Amino acid sequence: MLAAMPDSAPSPLSAGGPALRYSGDACPGALRLHRADDGALARIRVPGGVLNADRADALLAAADRFGDGELHLTSRGNVQLRGLDAACGGALAELLTAAGLLPSAAHERARNIVASPLAGLDGRPPVNGWLSELDGLVCGSAAAASLSGRFLFALDDGRGDVDALGADVTLIAAGDGCLLRIGAEDEVFRLPAGEGPRAALLAAETFLRAARDTGAWRVKDLPDDARTAVRGDVRAELVRTVGEAAGRPVRLPRPRTATPPAPGPHGSANTISVDVPLGRLTPAQWRLLTGTARRHGDELRLTPWRGVVVPGPFGRPQDAAEVLGDLAAAGLVTAPDSPWTGVGACIGRPGCAKSLSDVRAEAGAAVGPPGRLPVYWSGCERRCGHPHGEWIDVVVTPEGHRISHVRGERRDPRQTVRDDPAALAAAVAAARARSL
Repeated sequence: MLAAMPDSAPSPLSAGGPALRYSGDACPGALRLHRADDGALARIRVPGGVLNADRADALLAAADRFGDGELHLTSRGNVQLRGLDAACGGALAELLTAAGLLPSAAHERARNIVASPLAGLDGRPPVNGWLSELDGLVCGSAAAASLSGRFLFALDDGRGDVDALGADVTLIAAGDGCLLRIGAEDEVFRLPAGEGPRAALLAAETFLRAARDTGAWRVKDLPDDARTAVRGDVRAELVRTVGEAAGRPVRLPRPRTATPPAPGPHGSANTISVDVPLGRLTPAQWRLLTGTARRHGDELRLTPWRGVVVPGPFGRPQDAAEVLGDLAAAGLVTAPDSPWTGVGACIGRPGCAKSLSDVRAEAGAAVGPPGRLPVYWSGCERRCGHPHGEWIDVVVTPEGHRISHVRGERRDPRQTVRDDPAALAAAVAAARARSL
């Protein structure tokens, strides 16, 4: 029987310090529960966000049996269960293992893989082959078990959506081949498509060797000389195993902003996409999505933007419209003009002791017409789960709500609003609507 591991001490990153391996990796998992103010928390990795209906049912059963009944989507397309009894770990692990959601106890937190949610559905190439192969390679690598719960792989179908998410290792479809990006480097390596997953694992294992000397959790945490050394070692190995052409870098700057699937129909209505307000799904909403998948293709794809894609097929456009109508009636976002489009928030109070406010309630009170930019509300300076690229950042501080315009590494503070909900909502709406 798999036993849940005890919660470890907070990592330096979660405490606001440098992201170095001076203490254990406290990132939550399915076997390492995290203590929160609303009970224990489990994070179940769902590589690529891909679930069939039976596995989706198992997640709901776990939430209902051990937690608060709700399922919370993360910014990596994973699922969190909250309100758990701290003693439920062993039984939770048994349930997830039986459902095929824990193929390797040693690697369960290392299976962080995001993938383009519409890959293979709207004319772009599929990445499901890469996904299954990479997941298998990670689970089969003894070294990869040492990857932190923060290390991220991305599989991009060429549209640039998940390439923009700041992954540590990214594979990008390019014609009949693929490109390998390590960290945020503008230069990528060109490879035959079939070599992509092995090259991605090679890059991760090479990073781990550098991390032993530097204490880094992620590629971006490595010193400049160590990042250069990692790229050099990967390049040399690619030349040795794939050929000289693989070692010639190609310039491809990482996209500045990720573009999630718009809520609504896609691909001649054979696919539908919905957004989930604040990433929080009730049991009824989850059952509706799972039942829809079971009737139409038996697949759900959880997105890194806290949404869900149902690939279908749906037959006629009016069939997809009927399904979207049912999902809208259940409270999900099915059109891009919803006030909830682009609105996100951390868990806030009362679930998190570090939060200074109930930011989910505040975000709900401030929703208005969709803005040009997404907005993310954080209850403290840690800004857990924040997006990547460009967005309006609302952070609760002792002085009030600080509103900033974030563009990559650049932060442009706009104003701080204190104790005035109407003024706060107006300031956030103005910031979201403002052009560059």
